[in-house]
Amino acid sequence: MGQEPRTLPPSPNWYCARCSDAVPGGLFGFAARTSVFLVRVGPSAGAIPGTPPFRVVGELVGHTERVSGFTFSHHPGQYNLCATSSDDGTVKIWDAETKTVVTEHALHQHTISALHWSPQVKDLIVSGDEKGVVFCYWLNRNDSQHLFIEPRTIFCLTCSPHHEDLVAIGYKDGIVVIIDISKKGEVIHRLRGHDDEIHSIAWCPLPGEDCLSINQEENSEEPEIPNGKVIAQTPVTNGCYLATGSKDQTIRIWSCSRGRGVMILKLPFLKRRGGGIDPTIKERLWLTLHWPKDQPTQLVSSCFGGELLLWDLTQSWRRKFTLFSASSEGQNHSRIVFNLCPLQTEDDKQLLLSTSMDRDVKCWNMATLECCWTLPSLGGFAYSLAFSPVDMGCLAIGVGDGMIRIWNTLSIKNNYDVKNFWQGVKSKVTALCWHPTKEGCLAFGTDDGKVGLYDTYSNKPPQISSTYHKKTVYTLAWGPPLPPIALGEGDRPSLTLYSCGGEGIVLQHNPWKLGGEAYDINKLIRDANSIKYKLPVHTEISWKADGKIMALGNEDGSIEIFQVPNLKLICTIQQHHKLVNTISWHHEHGSQPELSYLMASGSNNAVIYVHNLKSVIESNPESPVTITEPYRTLSGHTAKITSVAWSPHHDGRLVSASYDGTAQVWDTLREEPLCNFRGHRGRLLCVAWSPLDPDCIYSGADDFCVYKWLTSMQEHSRPPQGKKSIELEKKRLSQPKPKPKKKKKPTSRAPIKQEVCDGNEDESIRESSGPVENGVSDQEGEEEAREPEFPGGVASVASREPVTCTPVSSGFDKSKVTINNKVTLLKKEPPKEKPESLTKKRKARSMLPLTTSLDHRSKEELHQDCLVLATAKHSKAELNEDMSADLDERFHLGLFTDRAALYRMIEVEGKGHLENGHPELFHQLMLWKGDLKGVLQTAAERGELTDTLVAMAPVAGYQVWLWAVEAFAKQLCFQDQYVKAASHLLSIHKVYEAVELLKSNHFYREAIAVAKARLRPEDPILKDLYLTWGAILEKDGHYAVAAKCYLGAASAYDAAKVLAKKGDAASLKTAAELASIVGEDELSSSLALRCAQELLLARNWVGAQEALKLHGSLKGQRLVFCLLELLSKHLEERQLSEAKSSSYNAWAAGIEGPFVERVTAVWKSAFSLDTPEQYQAALQQLQSIKYPSATNNTPSKQLLLHICHDLTLAVLSQQVASWDAAVEALLRAVIRSYDSGNFTIMQEVHSAFLPEGCGHLRDKLGEHQSPTIPAFKSLEAFFIYGHLYEFWWSLSRPSPKSSVWVRAAQRRTTSIEQSEQINSASPEETDPKVSEPEPSRPPELDVRLTEASKQILITCKELFSEKHASLQNSQRTVAEVQETLAEMIRQHQKSQVCKSTTNGPDENESEQVAEQSLSSPQRECKEEKNQPLSLPELTKRLTEANERIAKFPESIKTWPFPDVLECCLILLHIGSQCPGSVTQDMQQQAQELLQKYGNTKVYKRYCQTFCT
Repeated sequence: MGQEPRTLPPSPNWYCARCSDAVPGGLFGFAARTSVFLVRVGPSAGAIPGTPPFRVVGELVGHTERVSGFTFSHHPGQYNLCATSSDDGTVKIWDAETKTVVTEHALHQHTISALHWSPQVKDLIVSGDEKGVVFCYWLNRNDSQHLFIEPRTIFCLTCSPHHEDLVAIGYKDGIVVIIDISKKGEVIHRLRGHDDEIHSIAWCPLPGEDCLSINQEENSEEPEIPNGKVIAQTPVTNGCYLATGSKDQTIRIWSCSRGRGVMILKLPFLKRRGGGIDPTIKERLWLTLHWPKDQPTQLVSSCFGGELLLWDLTQSWRRKFTLFSASSEGQNHSRIVFNLCPLQTEDDKQLLLSTSMDRDVKCWNMATLECCWTLPSLGGFAYSLAFSPVDMGCLAIGVGDGMIRIWNTLSIKNNYDVKNFWQGVKSKVTALCWHPTKEGCLAFGTDDGKVGLYDTYSNKPPQISSTYHKKTVYTLAWGPPLPPIALGEGDRPSLTLYSCGGEGIVLQHNPWKLGGEAYDINKLIRDANSIKYKLPVHTEISWKADGKIMALGNEDGSIEIFQVPNLKLICTIQQHHKLVNTISWHHEHGSQPELSYLMASGSNNAVIYVHNLKSVIESNPESPVTITEPYRTLSGHTAKITSVAWSPHHDGRLVSASYDGTAQVWDTLREEPLCNFRGHRGRLLCVAWSPLDPDCIYSGADDFCVYKWLTSMQEHSRPPQGKKSIELEKKRLSQPKPKPKKKKKPTSRAPIKQEVCDGNEDESIRESSGPVENGVSDQEGEEEAREPEFPGGVASVASREPVTCTPVSSGFDKSKVTINNKVTLLKKEPPKEKPESLTKKRKARSMLPLTTSLDHRSKEELHQDCLVLATAKHSKAELNEDMSADLDERFHLGLFTDRAALYRMIEVEGKGHLENGHPELFHQLMLWKGDLKGVLQTAAERGELTDTLVAMAPVAGYQVWLWAVEAFAKQLCFQDQYVKAASHLLSIHKVYEAVELLKSNHFYREAIAVAKARLRPEDPILKDLYLTWGAILEKDGHYAVAAKCYLGAASAYDAAKVLAKKGDAASLKTAAELASIVGEDELSSSLALRCAQELLLARNWVGAQEALKLHGSLKGQRLVFCLLELLSKHLEERQLSEAKSSSYNAWAAGIEGPFVERVTAVWKSAFSLDTPEQYQAALQQLQSIKYPSATNNTPSKQLLLHICHDLTLAVLSQQVASWDAAVEALLRAVIRSYDSGNFTIMQEVHSAFLPEGCGHLRDKLGEHQSPTIPAFKSLEAFFIYGHLYEFWWSLSRPSPKSSVWVRAAQRRTTSIEQSEQINSASPEETDPKVSEPEPSRPPELDVRLTEASKQILITCKELFSEKHASLQNSQRTVAEVQETLAEMIRQHQKSQVCKSTTNGPDENESEQVAEQSLSSPQRECKEEKNQPLSLPELTKRLTEANERIAKFPESIKTWPFPDVLECCLILLHIGSQCPGSVTQDMQQQAQELLQKYGNTKVYKRYCQTFCT
């Protein structure tokens, strides 16, 4: 398996004549979106032997719009130079080696459409634009020339390889001209013959016209007309051939000496194997050419369906061609090819590179015409990544171009073994999930709410679930079947598919019956937990690997944990306060089984939280628990988190993807950032850890790229902050911004070139106001993969109404309009504007214009009219045929004959009015006839009802009036006049319909006003309106108005919740007050506490106390905050706290005396707390709250709060004389400060709470065997430990370094839980302390010890606890063995991976591993000669140590104790620094303990130093 990074790049841009190029030596570049990707081809690519020799080596980044042209300099010595043109109006010259811009110009005023670097002039770059302007730009002298040859759209241009002044230009309408730039762009030849866009121009590689024997007379089909001007003598006397490819399906070869065509090649229609010709093929063609340098009699061209042809020009009369890759099926492109680039590699292979609409770059060997390799690419955002759990290394990628890619990352022969699946997808693929056990079974979800199942091993289209989500599918997950599927009769699937959609619903699909109904699990949740309130909007679902627990993430940031089989809610996590994007459970195969209860989650906030749910899940509580404290917090990203994934190879290692443009790997147990990947140019959307390689991660982003990267190669360890993150933001902003393009006239080049094309991302086909779903904005409008483009020009007129008529010109089609015309014509507005604009200038339009005009004809005609009329009126007999035909022709005579004829006349006049766009005149004529009902019907069908017509409707009867008003309301809706439509519906008493109409078009304010005015107050519609509007306001962040809506709907709980959503102190306080008013006490108290904690962070003590006053149940918390305030003030006075705070409460000042007495005095005065009952009540309130243990990374404010919570408990316990509890609480506070490495606070707790030492506590506990004695012993030990260190430092003050290294020593972690979690945290951390040289004090100095110091040294005996030393030694042994085992497992996995690729079995593998992993300690300990430790030996050690630990009484194991050996070492140090201070027997006891228990790696070295 290749250990190297890889890139899956964006697709090459479509419909550009030259947007890829290559130079000898093997560098190929192609334009993709706004940048150019460079690919190294051939031996220098450094590919792994056996794989195709190419590698994506970089990107030219700088344009802000689509790159439309790219060309290398083909001059030896400057192959590194290249030029690009872009829709942003610039032409940039680059150095491909440094990937920087050398220079640029913005001379063009219009969109640049063609670009070429002259093969003859080293520094000349020629470019042309859509208005026909050509610029020549000389790089070295920074000079330019403006040429305007023809006012036509340029499609391509190519400089002559033989003559430095000649340039051939191809236009959109099929004209080709050859110009001389030295003569101000004089046209040398105008070549006429093609009648559609010129896609490609290729000059013959040989000068002169001898290479092809062409009998011109015979072959020229057209008569000899001199083309363009006849020029007497041109510089092209010796001539040269030129080939052009056009959309008209022909290739023409022209002679420059004669200036006319000499050969025409018509493209063949090739039958695809297994199928007829695709009907869209003729519509869609791009004809690009390449004339090989070394084979002037052959020409390569593209063809209709993506095939490449090699034409033999020697046999022009026979149309002879060879098909590329004719023998092997499936090697050809499947859709049209845009560019062909020749490339000669270092080992002299002639290759040809092609880019195509099928999003593949292919490389062809010109010698064999076979495809050597394919580079796949992405035409949309990479939304989702998923590795198959069954087929290792098989990576599925969900892409916004409507295709799923399956990348076999383990393929030995091909680095980019990628298959595309597009059938049945038809929209952006936003979610993927493999079946955990069934091979090749892949579930996918799309942005239009579709859920389907692919069998990736067959060619069948996917099965699609008949139940669609209303919005984007965010997440898919396989989990156990729940009722009702779990309760069905007969066979049931073992796993069902769960999908979570953007509308907040989670559906359960039965994979065996996708056609059946999918079930909304909210119903089950409601029933199982008998919930009455509105369920939250779900945004993420994740099943624990054992299938027993399901986590749902919600839009309000909460996460709910449910238990099968009925989804009983066991726990709610209130941590994130924004929409949850991703949840992931730790894998089950870690070295510690309890890690599988870790759950990481990321939201629209930038912080990732990890929760440990072991205790909650195992205790299976009766009513749901609420968790508000995370187990670990990972901060560092600066934008929303879109995806997190646990490493399957490590314990507690996590990778996260973020909108800040980076992916971050974390050690979650230590809350430590490990490495940061910054390779993407966009916002990351997904990330996945390779299942086979611990070092390798894949990530996808909205820059259309998927990167494979190695953690070991990243130079950064954490996400960029401050300036760096701003730079990254800039880099992301250089990505294209989708602009709504101006609608062009159907005749322009728009439909294919601009709108549908650039298939990569363009807005005009879809409206760009998409919703932001699951943290993924839908602003990309990627072209759907297999849809044919619009033929002709309809695309550009796309308006809001569905287009039901074939391409229409802007006027109307006169012959087809009948009175009951049902064809929706495209543009109705322009005609309506005419009457107003004309009435201002002229008199009113005639009602009978045709009749009037017929009465103004020649005298003969008028005389004839009279005769015909007389005959008609006075012939008694029936009219003969000729006569009646005459009358029909002269319809205007109806005015003078009978009624039937008049009606005929009115009909003709009416038709005329409609054709000329005057429906109102037609309506008046019909009213004259008395046909009011007919008028209304016609007007309704044509969408031309007006207020006047509807006002007249009652004349035709009540029913007609009702019908007319409804029809008018419908018409108004089409014209987006919803409020007016609703008012009309109200006029016919359709109140419910009017309210529904307003609601469905988001006029909530108006809908509520109407409903309140016209419906009963208890009507459920009203409540529904409030709730719907509230939900929308909440989504848009208008929380206060949303709260009003919820209050209007009598849903006060939701109102308080939504107010609290913003999370700032003011919002939380208001929400708490509101909850309190409406009687939601529990919610009120939790919000008030959150508010106080927010204010605490700002050190606003007064505000925090006020917030806590809101709720009686928070009395206990007020005491904690009071103690915290007093302690902070105390620390501040002693200059130990870094933060200064101004807003202290009045009672915090002016009280003297010992700290505990000050606290109780304030409690008594400020909180009137003085009876034992009150103390007892406060104690009970606080005892129910538990905080997690501290780590080095716990923020100091949070740490202080937790410590003060314990100290408050201690003071309260003392007040009610519960000394056992007091000791335990005090010890917890000390241990918390010790675990977090905050020595200062530990000493402050000692001095404030134990000013006289621990003696008085021992007296209170009494000598009887109190169960708290072990806790007391621990407390005393920590007290002595602290004083011991302070004494030692006081000895070494003169040495400035000492304070530094002893402070480092404080980062040790010895508490039992941690030494087990972090397999062995001590080696590095204890090293620095003891290995320093002894402090720089001359030994002969006589140190006088004070009495207090002597006392301390005597009490140190308490620290020499044999039991604790033994326990700690066993724990260290366990930790070391676990580390060794973990290392063995890692080595074993590595060797397995190697095995799977090299299949060489290795027998005594585990022994070797053990040998390697234990070799380091053996080097230190000379006495153990290299004896490899076997697995059984390690297991035996582990068991023995565990047995030893088990034998210790619980009392010792429960409470941590300072590290005994550490204390021994410090005492021995003091003894050596200050001889005589430590008694002989104490020194001996310390040495004995060290000898006996110092056998683990950590202490071995030091023991040897002191005990030899």
